[in-house]
Amino acid sequence: MKRLCAAVLAAFAAQAAGQSNTQKSDWELEQERRGWQEREVVLPAQPKGELVEFFVTAASNFKFFVDAASLSVADDGVVRYTLVARSPSGASNISYEGIRCERPASYRVYAYGNEGAWSKNTRSDWRPIQDGQIQRWHYELSRFYFCPQGGRIHSPAEGVDALRRGGHPSITNSDRVR
Repeated sequence: MKRLCAAVLAAFAAQAAGQSNTQKSDWELEQERRGWQEREVVLPAQPKGELVEFFVTAASNFKFFVDAASLSVADDGVVRYTLVARSPSGASNISYEGIRCERPASYRVYAYGNEGAWSKNTRSDWRPIQDGQIQRWHYELSRFYFCPQGGRIHSPAEGVDALRRGGHPSITNSDRVR
């Protein structure tokens, strides 16, 4: 009986060794995700240049912008940018943020702008991006600009182009129904 079990195990091992490694189990994929390491984040200069406006919602009278010079696409898979939210009175809230397009998409706020300097966000964790959140700009940026069709932009120029167009070119009009 022991010999039969050993032979069956050897046959399974040989079969497994001969199979291509093209499809990974959910457990293997989760282990790979857990091995993800975020690179060290360097805060950009405060926004002084081109602010590109993007649409968030008609329900808000704030205007939202991304500082084109701050937009980056890192080798760790994070799209980072400086966000400027401007009230009707002209007051601006500035933050440096990142979006991971990997599903489910998530965001993180690294720092807040205050009088021309950054104040690091010490309570910064990755949080899921969901439609319907009060801070809807994360959803809009990920869905329509930086993470089109579940992927990720490949360069800052691609992201700036998407912002200027009002959405990534791969997004169809039916996708844009808000």
